[in-house]
Amino acid sequence: MQKTATTYLLLITFVAAIGGFLFGYDWVVIGGAKPFYEAYFHLESDPALQGWAMSSAIVGSFVGVLLSGGLADRYGRKPLIYTAAILFIISALGTGMASELDTFIIYRILGGIGIGVASNWLRCISRKSPLQKVGENLYLSIN
Repeated sequence: MQKTATTYLLLITFVAAIGGFLFGYDWVVIGGAKPFYEAYFHLESDPALQGWAMSSAIVGSFVGVLLSGGLADRYGRKPLIYTAAILFIISALGTGMASELDTFIIYRILGGIGIGVASNWLRCISRKSPLQKVGENLYLSIN
């Protein structure tokens, strides 16, 4: 039983660390894609739209964090985290298939909402560790 509990705890801690990692990962990926989507959407001469396309996920993250507390109280954390995962998938597919800048930004905001929800609740789940295991699982924290 102890081995199963430890394995489960390590899995939860790893998933929580990945949730915190997603925010930085999004910035790295969008930063690498920046020259390509700027050329595709013809943003080279409009710094305001360049900034909006890059930072629109932050708006979604803000919304996701604001909404996640009330939604978790109403529906629970687990369904909320599954919803965040679905938002990540929809965002990835939508931004990849977007042919208009507005569509691209909408999908970036959706992905940001998923990031906000995940970064808010996955850390809380990782803090459910029993006191004697907190130090053992600290090395998995990427935040």
